[in-house]
Amino acid sequence: MIKAPNFKRVILKLSGEALIGDKGHGISPAVMKSISSDIKEVYELGVEIAIVIGGGNFFRGIDADTFGIDRSMGDYIGMLSTIINSLVLQSSLEQIGIPTRVLSALDIHQIVEPYIRRKAIQHLTNKKIVIFAAGTGNPYFTTDTAAALRAKEVNADVILKATKVDGVYTNDPLIDRYAKKFDTLSCTDVLNKELKVVDSTAVSLCRDNNLPIIIFDVTTPGNIKRAVLGEKIGTLITG
Repeated sequence: MIKAPNFKRVILKLSGEALIGDKGHGISPAVMKSISSDIKEVYELGVEIAIVIGGGNFFRGIDADTFGIDRSMGDYIGMLSTIINSLVLQSSLEQIGIPTRVLSALDIHQIVEPYIRRKAIQHLTNKKIVIFAAGTGNPYFTTDTAAALRAKEVNADVILKATKVDGVYTNDPLIDRYAKKFDTLSCTDVLNKELKVVDSTAVSLCRDNNLPIIIFDVTTPGNIKRAVLGEKIGTLITG
């Protein structure tokens, strides 16, 4: 008997860094193919999927000063990077038969649709995967915050934050071998402990709106499906 998914509509938050693989920068075709395959598994369960994708594999606005670039301009460059990632992901999903739409907070009508809330909900209801590009369209807001904002706007049940580690730890597990993993946390815990795994603005928005976040390792095939089916993976952050 096939287990029913725990959620009807989800926001999948992908970092740009998760697309790099062993390339060091840019997009790994193998990683993109693997993530697309995992997304297809969830789509075939009947789950409505919206995706927010970062651009850190190309450019991070927070690093703009190292180039002598104003932070606001740096953030806009980062938003354009998310559009590149979104278009590549759209193409990858459509190659395996998944109808996909990219909606951008920046108006680039030649290649993507503008973000309109009612249009996004219509696409999801019509069983299309929606990719939200360009963050919130405003500088100084991360794509984590964009994920929280879009999740509430389209009435998603949960944010699935796909990372390169298998949850939230007391310290960076790649540096501290004694770091301990949290199975569950509250949003208040995340803020009080100053855990940097999710942007504080996003965590506050989730806390105020009782929106859960599941943080898990996307490099393990099948983990997106496991999260949707309610299996105990990663770290669950509740409002």
